Amino acid sequence: SATKRGSPPVDDVFTIAIDAGHGGVDPGAIGLNGVYEKDVALAAAKELATMIEERGGYRVVLTRTKDIFLPLRERVAIGRRSGADLFLSLHADSINDTKVKGVHVYSLSDTASDKEAEALAAKENKADIIAGIDLAAHPPDVSSILLDLSQRETNNFSADVANVLVQTWEAHGLKLLKKPHRQAGFAVLKAPDVPSVLVELGFLSNASEVKKLSKRKGRAAILEALANAVDLYFKTVVPKG
Repeated sequence: SATKRGSPPVDDVFTIAIDAGHGGVDPGAIGLNGVYEKDVALAAAKELATMIEERGGYRVVLTRTKDIFLPLRERVAIGRRSGADLFLSLHADSINDTKVKGVHVYSLSDTASDKEAEALAAKENKADIIAGIDLAAHPPDVSSILLDLSQRETNNFSADVANVLVQTWEAHGLKLLKKPHRQAGFAVLKAPDVPSVLVELGFLSNASEVKKLSKRKGRAAILEALANAVDLYFKTVVPKG
């Protein structure tokens, strides 16, 4: 069962949900070398899960372990059902400017931090349409939750996670996007009670990054820093007791 945020779980194990973006009929971005974002995200999710579990004191739940399509709300629901203390959604973007590169992270806001963030959220939020899911048939429960105080508190925790991530990546000497912490209305980040961030591991549209992200060895440095950041967040930001 879910533990109250801000206190350590009964068994002293924190649960982390790792969501590999896209999947199945939704390939996500397609890299310069033909690699699919869905495959990069899944491989990265499994690798990150191992790294986090090796640190001890964590239980990791993957939203998907194979190449299947998962509706955005189902991803959020899996995180909540597992009693997750943190939800990480992994992605790798692609844009027209092939020179742009760098790891970055998004936390939820009903107002986007900039036009690019807004455009990306709009694109990602359409993932369900690809599989023919009728969004109109679902009640707009998620958007009304945004007004909830619980969501506001969760958003603050999510922003804390994002900031710890950026600081850790910087400390590891990784290449960051000019504005590494952005905010937008991603549907996958809208759990009202689970701090959630969306991590962009880099750009599949950039020649050097796509090469790196296509191989386990190339992804290792980013994921290692990400695992360290998660550990740091739970040891320093989450209050005990």
